[in-house]
Amino acid sequence: MHARRYAIVLAVLALALSAWSAAACEKPRQMDGFKTCADVDAAFREAELVHYAPDTETAQAQYLAEFRAMFPQIKTNFLRLQTGALYARLNAERQGRTYVPDTLILTEIGFALDFQKRGGYAHYLSPELAYYKAHQKSTPEGYFTWDNEIIAGIAYNPNFVKPEEVPKSWKDLLDPRWAGSINVKLSTSGLQHAVWYTLRERYGAEYWTKFSELKPRGFDSYVQQYDRTVSGQDRMISTAQYSGYLIAKAKGAPITFVVPEEGLGVTPGVLGVVDKAPHPNVARLFLDWYLGVPGQTAMAKATLNYSPRPDVPPPPGGQSMVGVKMMVPGDWEAFLKSHSQYVREWDRMTGLR
Repeated sequence: MHARRYAIVLAVLALALSAWSAAACEKPRQMDGFKTCADVDAAFREAELVHYAPDTETAQAQYLAEFRAMFPQIKTNFLRLQTGALYARLNAERQGRTYVPDTLILTEIGFALDFQKRGGYAHYLSPELAYYKAHQKSTPEGYFTWDNEIIAGIAYNPNFVKPEEVPKSWKDLLDPRWAGSINVKLSTSGLQHAVWYTLRERYGAEYWTKFSELKPRGFDSYVQQYDRTVSGQDRMISTAQYSGYLIAKAKGAPITFVVPEEGLGVTPGVLGVVDKAPHPNVARLFLDWYLGVPGQTAMAKATLNYSPRPDVPPPPGGQSMVGVKMMVPGDWEAFLKSHSQYVREWDRMTGLR
């Protein structure tokens, strides 16, 4: 059944791509594994890409190396900063009429929406957009698109949790047995905000009121969350980032991941071509490559995050998430407006205020 559903999804996407290619440009050019509306010859003359992203330096170096392997005529440079610092740097440059990056990844949807309102993105309809759902694209389409999904569920140490105790859902985490032995992310986490918001939508404010009775411990990094659970200091992780689980599992750590019945928490990274990019044709070519199967496969390998595309393999060691529910805020504006309330409640729950 799963294989049949997967085949149907791919068939529908193939039809959608055919229709979208015609809308994106009159004659998209077929490349190795993706289509582009960029002027490829002009891109080769520009011969350079400058990419801004919060991905680790190692991850950016890996996926940009794969882009260069396909297009050795183009050299690549990148700037890596945490999303908030990256966005501040970008705005400062543009206020000074300095235009450096060609492409931009942000991992906070609020920054992406703000940049769109400021006219910071160049409008470009990639032929690859047909593979992305409506909520994974800007409104109107063509300004930014989800380039990855950072997902989270539940994780536990099987050495300290009996099989009959294993939670199957987010609601199972309210069991008093987890009091004093469960950890979460701090309020600085956009992923934690997304989980807080979507579960609040589903179960109401009382869910987090009951959860707070467990006295959860908050941590800034998923590394701390997994280290404490592997060592037995905690038994359970709520909002367990899947990429962190893959790293721990690869090291042979005693850790098990649960996909909750309600679905996985998710927050996206988004990619767009920057307005007044110094190398606009390279920017379009890179965006098409990155949103296509070759780039999304390279991204998944480098970052251990998932592609929004169902036709891209999971990251190394990861399970297929095709058909798994993703808990996405239904209204991004309402989600952003809830941030101050979330921070206030979450800091109080984790003992920061």
